[in-house]
Amino acid sequence: MRKHATSISADEAAELAVLAKRTGISGRVADAILDAIGAIPGSEEVGSATPHARANALTKRAASSAATISGTAAMVPGPWGVLSLLPDIIGVWKVQSQLVADIAAAYGKSASLTKEHMLYCLFKHMASQALRDVVVRAGERFLVRRTSLGVLQKISTVLGVKVTQRVMGKAVARYVPIAGALGVAAYAFYDTRKVAATAIELFSSDVVIEELEEA
Repeated sequence: MRKHATSISADEAAELAVLAKRTGISGRVADAILDAIGAIPGSEEVGSATPHARANALTKRAASSAATISGTAAMVPGPWGVLSLLPDIIGVWKVQSQLVADIAAAYGKSASLTKEHMLYCLFKHMASQALRDVVVRAGERFLVRRTSLGVLQKISTVLGVKVTQRVMGKAVARYVPIAGALGVAAYAFYDTRKVAATAIELFSSDVVIEELEEA
């Protein structure tokens, strides 16, 4: 009978590292980030008279959905559970992208939603430095700078590495499915609330969009 543990051995950690490299997770994560910010979802929300309250309600629903997705995916046991990691984070990003779109709509700003808005909202809490030139806060206003595809690709590569580090940490949950799934679900819940907090801060403020200058 296998000993129940909350950590993995050095051999198991090495095995995870090999699997991560073999499956090219970092590059695939970077590609998934570009897909996530490029496919801005529509929203059925309308401008609310109490947008903050509506945003909080939307956040609770989305955080629960994200937790369910990650918690269920974490039940896949052992090293093969690594293969479920990318579908897991893509599923969570879809929920979070919809949340950002819905919060923007609640504040009456869905018409101006861009890739840069989405990138900032999804990843600012994780890597604010990588996004410092995309969205700039000046007092009570935010300046959103339209960015070239090349710059977006560079940013997604940096984010891909950071996300992969977290993803491989989540792989530990595959070795302790029940306890691990609870932890992963809790993190997805927390992460989604951080995304919502960024979106609320952004869309409740004045936002100026700086268009990309043509060469």
